[in-house]
Amino acid sequence: MHVVKYSGPFGFIKPWTAVRDGETFSQQFLTPSIIRGMELKLFPEFLSEELSDNNIHKIIRHRLSYNTISVQQEQIHPKAFTVKRNIASRPKSILKRGILINPILHLAFENFNDAQRASEQHICLCRNEDVLLPDKVVQELTENEFDIIDGFELIFVKGNDSFMVGFNRFNNLEPEPMYGKIEIHGNPTRSEIAE
Repeated sequence: MHVVKYSGPFGFIKPWTAVRDGETFSQQFLTPSIIRGMELKLFPEFLSEELSDNNIHKIIRHRLSYNTISVQQEQIHPKAFTVKRNIASRPKSILKRGILINPILHLAFENFNDAQRASEQHICLCRNEDVLLPDKVVQELTENEFDIIDGFELIFVKGNDSFMVGFNRFNNLEPEPMYGKIEIHGNPTRSEIAE
């Protein structure tokens, strides 16, 4: 497999609970829809296809590690307006989000051309301002060598040892549950700074 390493100072992964819980950290794994979104950014020719959690074509494996999670506060406005004395206003609210500090993401591809193309583009974990930049060197690794890389990886399967990781809402506007099982390799919360 051909592996591209991405890194950046911070990154946000939106939990599938949509951060409406009183206080929640970002999840430490990438759901099928997040990987699909990255693939669509890197290979926009797939944008015309129907989006579902089972048609990831190019990214065959991934591995995510980071230093720590920093809890950030964000002020938001709900969609609905309230009207009092002929004045429309939107109340403000504060929610807390977990931001990954110094994330490193490894994406694995079957062929060199796909990996090379990916190594020439930036990606975002979930928000456009959380940019991860590629290492220009594409690594060629065996499956066993890839398994040595520290990090979290969600294997996209449904079975007795899997759990629901969110809803895919792109399948004919019907919320479709997504499942996976988490694998933790080595020490996914590194102490050193990303190079």
